[in-house]
Amino acid sequence: MRTDRGLTPVVSKTLGIGIVLCYVALVSTTLYGGVVPAAEADAAATLGDRVLAAGSVAVEDAVPNAAAASVRVRAAVSLPATIGGRPYELRATNRTLVLDSPVRGVGGTASLSLPARVTGVEGTWRSDRPAVVVVTGNASACSVELREVPA
Repeated sequence: MRTDRGLTPVVSKTLGIGIVLCYVALVSTTLYGGVVPAAEADAAATLGDRVLAAGSVAVEDAVPNAAAASVRVRAAVSLPATIGGRPYELRATNRTLVLDSPVRGVGGTASLSLPARVTGVEGTWRSDRPAVVVVTGNASACSVELREVPA
């Protein structure tokens, strides 16, 4: 009479658990090693594009359509605090808005569509500070400045 048959269910269950654990480990490694980081990078790049577009719209909307004898506009700008968990910067260079981000693959430029009477656009917004766009000038010329509000 055999007395070792009582171990067969225990060995079978142990092997089954081992196979399931190996499968879970393989799937986790695959997702966190390639799929999830790629999706996070794509999301950060998309958010960067949206931030650049929102910043451009904020600057363009601050400039009055009709010329006036005196122009003084100060408009608050609401932008996300981080892209990919890191702060970023928007800076104006002449009539272009530039997104500088430490996140790899995130950045770009956007040309600003402004009236001819706008003589220049300058300044910088950092994402970790409140921002405003200031337009000053007269009927023939005005300037646009990106400013940070002191905290």
